[in-house]
Amino acid sequence: MEALDYRSLGLRVGLEIHQQLNTKHKLFCECPTSMRDESPHYEVQRKLRPTQSELGEIDIAAQFEFKKGKWFIYEGYEDSVCLVELDEEPPHPLNQEALDVALQVALMLNMTPVDEVHVMRKIVIDGSNTCGFQRTARVAMNGWIDDEEGRVRILTLSLEEDAARKIIEDDKSIRYRLDRLGIPLIEIATGPDIHSPEQAKRVALRIGQLLRATRKVKRGIGTIRQDLNISISGGARIEVKGVQELDLIPKVIEYEVQRQLNLLKIRDELIRRGVSDFEENYYDVTDIFMNTQSRVIKRAISSGGTVFASVLPGFAGLVGMQIQPGRRFGTELAERAIVESGVGGIFHTDEMPAYGISKEEVEQLKRKVGAKELDCIVFVAADKDKALSALKAVIARAKEALKGVPNETRAANPDGTTRYMRPMPGAARMYPETDVPPTVISPDRIEKLRATLPELPEQKVARFIKDLGLPEDLAKLMVRSVYLELFEDLIKQVQVSPTLIASTLEYTVKSLKREGVPIENLSDDHFKEVFEAVQKGLMAKEAIPEVLKWLSINPSKSVSDALSALGIRAVSEQELEQIVKTFAKDVEELIKQNPEKAIKVVIGKVMKEYRGRVDGKVVSEIVRKVIQNLTP
Repeated sequence: MEALDYRSLGLRVGLEIHQQLNTKHKLFCECPTSMRDESPHYEVQRKLRPTQSELGEIDIAAQFEFKKGKWFIYEGYEDSVCLVELDEEPPHPLNQEALDVALQVALMLNMTPVDEVHVMRKIVIDGSNTCGFQRTARVAMNGWIDDEEGRVRILTLSLEEDAARKIIEDDKSIRYRLDRLGIPLIEIATGPDIHSPEQAKRVALRIGQLLRATRKVKRGIGTIRQDLNISISGGARIEVKGVQELDLIPKVIEYEVQRQLNLLKIRDELIRRGVSDFEENYYDVTDIFMNTQSRVIKRAISSGGTVFASVLPGFAGLVGMQIQPGRRFGTELAERAIVESGVGGIFHTDEMPAYGISKEEVEQLKRKVGAKELDCIVFVAADKDKALSALKAVIARAKEALKGVPNETRAANPDGTTRYMRPMPGAARMYPETDVPPTVISPDRIEKLRATLPELPEQKVARFIKDLGLPEDLAKLMVRSVYLELFEDLIKQVQVSPTLIASTLEYTVKSLKREGVPIENLSDDHFKEVFEAVQKGLMAKEAIPEVLKWLSINPSKSVSDALSALGIRAVSEQELEQIVKTFAKDVEELIKQNPEKAIKVVIGKVMKEYRGRVDGKVVSEIVRKVIQNLTP
């Protein structure tokens, strides 16, 4: 697809950044903020239902989730999950450590803190919170950050509790783990002032750097999440949730713009075809498929199910139209049906004959439902109630196509495309939390926090270059790295070159990740132990990649275990000198003819055989000394 002029398209993007805080306790109780891997100690089972707001309204997104009718199973631990998480006890007072971190971030974002922090309840009916709502508190408003494409407003900064962790989901229930529920979370919302995909990435990076500068945020997969609000002229505001990787942000925006442009093309073509509205229609077409070769339909019918069809007038060719890479308008119809009814999928005539469905069956289907040339038929094989519910969702989504782009909440896929989640939530989902008293923010508190603001990213880069001797590119990478805090701790704890530490965290770890090594298993202690081994001469720096790879696969083991398993033992300088002399004898003639070439050859031989056990710099020095002594 040709490059798009995003400004002429009226692209507007707003970011919502959610960052877990690394505080001692959760937001409304004294439980630790650590995640657990071991089996839970107990579980409870519940169902939730939506309630009316103070104005007597029920939120559309909450009602949507409630209609799924699922049970929620919660896993807990006796020593790290309390009655607050189980909604059997009122919340405790607001965590003041978390509030101080939020206020510091607000000041770095040029925001105005509120005079009093009031906790609100935000309805959440997907089961991720046991009480049916999330507690959130507005901390500051009206800030900004400057970007090369212009100033971006920071509208709000809130402090809220993270949701429970989803473990598994099936047709009847969702299983959550309560270790994550209640961990303090900062939510930062920008204005819709971002006008290009790359600008969105830069703004998210800048905000992330300021958050990490506090040294009070968690790191790793799932600890920071970006939600994107995206729209173009003539389109609609779409909320894309769960973008976890910074590099994915531009791709998500690019694909969403493509999606909205293609949905507008579909709308315009429907208008050209004279389609303005159509009646709901449902046909039982089970008899057509009694002898079908389609395994999906055959299985549904043999299980007592039916096949129902609906006609989408004027949609022929449009349901099969690609709107994002690898995704067609039919994908959107299918996702709406799957989410709202629980069916496994849908069929449509834009992709027929296929999937074991014959051309003759398609012709029979068209005759039975009275389809015209430009009509598309959608059909579903399932029990009657599910099939009709699925087709109802399909027709509702098809009618939305007559208007263009529907407002909705979507989830990010790993490739940057998005999928349907639920309708856009309304204003009726927020109401006051009566169990937590307000917190007054005094001017003295703000001034104390302002006096202790952390070092800004650009200041840190300059210090890394000047004081630590990092190359400029590596210094900039380190400041934006998720390992920044670990780097600053390591340079104080071990007597190893800061450049070696930084290049390991930024280059070596990324290289291992590209190889498919599970680097997420590496802990801070692993890295510290590795560099201590280098410092003590137990291993050469060249062995670091191999040792880290082994520890990633064996995370419960130590560096000494890795060295033993890999057969790595550092070679002393005395041993190394004897090794070099041995190799030098093999190239005596070359030493006489071309000493510099001989030096390179011997260094290559030593490094090939003893890599990981010798330091390359030391090898070079000893080889030069030995060969110089042998040179006539």
